[in-house]
Amino acid sequence: MGFAVMMIVVVLAVHYYLWRRLVRSTTAPGRSRRALTWVMVGLVLLVVATFIGTRVEAGLWWLAWPGYIWFAMMFYLVVFLVVLEIPRAVLSRLWRRPAVHEVKEPVLVAGGAPPATEPAEPPPPSGGEDVSRRLFIGRGTALVAGVAAMGTVGYGMRTALGPPVIEAVKVTLPKLDPRLGGLRFAVVSDIHLGPLTGIGHTERIVRMINELEPDVVAIVGDLVDGTVAELGALAKPFRSLESRYGAYFVTGNHEYYTANGPNEWIKELDGLGVRSLRNERVEIRHQGAVLDLAGVNDINGATMNDGPDFDKALGGRDAARPTVLLAHQPVQVDRAKDYGVDLQLSGHTHGGQMVPFNLVVPFQQPVVSGLATVDGVQVYVTRGAGFWGPPVRVGAPPEITLLELS
Repeated sequence: MGFAVMMIVVVLAVHYYLWRRLVRSTTAPGRSRRALTWVMVGLVLLVVATFIGTRVEAGLWWLAWPGYIWFAMMFYLVVFLVVLEIPRAVLSRLWRRPAVHEVKEPVLVAGGAPPATEPAEPPPPSGGEDVSRRLFIGRGTALVAGVAAMGTVGYGMRTALGPPVIEAVKVTLPKLDPRLGGLRFAVVSDIHLGPLTGIGHTERIVRMINELEPDVVAIVGDLVDGTVAELGALAKPFRSLESRYGAYFVTGNHEYYTANGPNEWIKELDGLGVRSLRNERVEIRHQGAVLDLAGVNDINGATMNDGPDFDKALGGRDAARPTVLLAHQPVQVDRAKDYGVDLQLSGHTHGGQMVPFNLVVPFQQPVVSGLATVDGVQVYVTRGAGFWGPPVRVGAPPEITLLELS
């Protein structure tokens, strides 16, 4: 409840700022301003209705397209308008500075000293001139911000709705048995099946994974944004996943946001041939050598007594074996380091999804995207193959990773 109230306050504050810059600063008092003000009120209600309607009732999912696209536009309008505040202020100040007027030559008066010279006083600007200048600056700023925001959102939509990038990554594990060298993982996360994706989104991801011919498929959480009843049909293509040693899944935070919780999806995936690792591990036997593949539940599972249990997943294993851990959030490496994990595969961050959110992610997660070493554990964070909220990705294209061990 507290989070919902905070979000509403933020949405109201953002739209008030947009009203001041896009309506008040670009129109004179009158009919046009009143009409645009009501448009802004309608956009506030659209954002609120989208966040509520797409979570509560599938019948309101039609709100997702207009609501989330405006949300992205709203975000980038604010970004560009804030950037333009400085040039806007400078231009306003320069425009108001009075011009330097010519100093009149003194006239000599017979028998007396020349009178003191004074510059002619500039005439004060009329009210009409001041309003015209303000409107010109306001409209120019709004035009630049609007064009930049539309271009950015358009580019971001094309990126988000297009095919994922294949990222080929090689990871060296010191403990890896040479016979396991070349073992390949197809890593995908944050697919976010939902009202904006469609079954084509799933089919494309499955086809691209199969073309990689992986040994293991790892789906690292945030598969869905709804219930099996709502989205089960979109998950059916996962039945066609192909790999030598199977496909594995761990829960992400969004699996715990669904109305019925994650258990129905665990059962659904099991029927599609995707095994869920719920605080457990399996042995991957390859060319006579063994690798431990473990998986832990997402942190948010703790709200349903279904949180991560590292001891259950990793305790009592043969420490001489290399271990790959599937954990949705990179921050879970804080616990993984205590169990001698060699490599953690994570998602969750989307790589920031929309610049400049990538600058905010490090305040919560130790890795934004790519391969890094945290407390002695190598962590690979995929940007994810889908999107959450707006169908927009800027600076963080969707990704499927082909990760090869050596």
